[in-house]
Amino acid sequence: MGAGRSTGLSALWRLALAGVLLCGIGLLPWLSRTDPARTVLKAREADREPSPELLESLRSQLGLDAGPLRLLGRWLAGLPHGDAGRSWISGTAVAPSVAESLGVSLLLMGGALVVAAVTAGAVCGRTLWLGPRRRAARRGAGAGSGGALFAALPEFLLASVLAAVVGVRLGWLPAVGWYGPRWMVLPSLALGVPAGALLGRVLDDALPGAFAEAWARAAAARGLPARRIACHALRRAVPGVLPNIGLFVVGLTGGAVAVEQVFDIPGLGRLTLQAAIAQDLPMLQAGALVLVLLAAAAGGLARLAARLLLGPALRDGALPSLHRPSAPSARSVPLLYGTILLAVVVLGALRDPLAVDTAARLTSPSWAHPFGTDALGRDLLARVGHGALSTLALTVAVSAAALVAGVLLGLVPRLSGGLVETVNAVPPVLAGLLVAGAAGRGPYTPVLAVAAVAWAPLAAHTSALLRQQRAATHLAATRALGASRRHLLRRHVLPAVLPPVVRHALLRLSAVALALASLGFLGLGAQPPSPEWGRLLAENHPYAERAPWTVLAPAAALALLGVLAVTASGGVRWPRRRLRVDDGPDALIGSLRGSPRKAGEESDSVEQRRGKRNRGKDGAHG
Repeated sequence: MGAGRSTGLSALWRLALAGVLLCGIGLLPWLSRTDPARTVLKAREADREPSPELLESLRSQLGLDAGPLRLLGRWLAGLPHGDAGRSWISGTAVAPSVAESLGVSLLLMGGALVVAAVTAGAVCGRTLWLGPRRRAARRGAGAGSGGALFAALPEFLLASVLAAVVGVRLGWLPAVGWYGPRWMVLPSLALGVPAGALLGRVLDDALPGAFAEAWARAAAARGLPARRIACHALRRAVPGVLPNIGLFVVGLTGGAVAVEQVFDIPGLGRLTLQAAIAQDLPMLQAGALVLVLLAAAAGGLARLAARLLLGPALRDGALPSLHRPSAPSARSVPLLYGTILLAVVVLGALRDPLAVDTAARLTSPSWAHPFGTDALGRDLLARVGHGALSTLALTVAVSAAALVAGVLLGLVPRLSGGLVETVNAVPPVLAGLLVAGAAGRGPYTPVLAVAAVAWAPLAAHTSALLRQQRAATHLAATRALGASRRHLLRRHVLPAVLPPVVRHALLRLSAVALALASLGFLGLGAQPPSPEWGRLLAENHPYAERAPWTVLAPAAALALLGVLAVTASGGVRWPRRRLRVDDGPDALIGSLRGSPRKAGEESDSVEQRRGKRNRGKDGAHG
């Protein structure tokens, strides 16, 4: 009875959230403080003069005089009959257009998921090989830097490079269009590689805890095949990642706007973006409704798959706590990455980012311009350095806010479950348009839009780990001994949940920067002549084939930021002196204690102690 009531309340909560989202989208033309009739006329016939008579006729034709609530009511009334209205721009029925675009996006999403699965397997393959051999805990915090590098690749930049190099220059695969399976390969790679690298890193962080459990040690002691142990460890660790896989399903469907733009794919994300820009309200609402339904279906399937993988242990509270065998060891590698990034920022800050040299347009890297110049002859090192201050500050601020919101909401799964699915159904681009409509376009529009959706993956991860931790055996025993909820939360739940979620947030630092850059790439962020990294990628994207250094410089900075965040997740330490072969045993002891001394001093101390022992023996004999 209680479970059925809880399920019913959860369904009502999700329905209410979906209604709020659709109402917000329905108010978009009025929130933007522009005349919807003028916008629609411009989308229909850009060259026609918007006379008052023509605008009044268009308002009467579209029913704009009735107001947003009446329009929304008419649209909802037609849905049970399969009628989602007609497009304000083309006049065609909305439902067939959305269904066709959804089919294209689902097909592209399937190809991207295959690429993501292969990429994730490559990222965590080393841990799966070391784990059955009892060596998974030896991985340092810098393990998986290559995965972090791929996770930090901008999707639109990867798409542009693949289209220009593989599609145009080499001619191996089609670069533009959507006419068959061969046209799927390049966009699937552009979407699947970064997503798979991110999922692989999250899974790679959970696998050492699975290999450290008692069953894994017993299986290794009995001589079970390493492949079988690895499969069971994967089954144990995957449920914590499944909610994020569900989020990626929606993100690869509605959030692939930039990739669909590059490859000219008629997908749902591109259709929704075009409808939002043109304020084609019926098309925009239908696309958003499909994304909400897809998010609810993906979330439900992810929860069901997690229950099936964990089995009755989740219900009976018989799960071991999924702790890492030890905290990631501090490494000195982040110091190298941090030094390189700091050097770029400092050297760039000493130059003028707005100085124009028309005689040095699109020049390749040289001593005078280490990163080359852009189409106006401006120094790219200067622009990357000056743009780093705003980009890094905004990225860190958004990531910190997303971490706090994600953990707090993830600890209340009944509240956050439907909220995560609904928020994830809003692509960052659509969120940017909603924010731009309500607050206007400006440098902080991407910040508000990304902050509104960036917490969802962290909340989903927190809820998944919380669900498993509540089913831990030691937690049930502690509760039976009379421990309060506050004690359980402070001493048992948070220590198990927070470390992996914080590492996940650090891993997503570059994803937040990429989301900000994507909105800037689509013209919703900082405007020229701002040197913000997303703006740099957007203004230099047309010259990517002719002058690739113009986009490689800001893209490399984004990738370096992602690798720095991942390698620093386990802590940072200063490099220590390596021991030489002729160092004495005291040098080894001193280095382990953290206070190494010089080899000569240690040799003298050893000889002195030997002399004292010999003199003591001589005195005893005398």
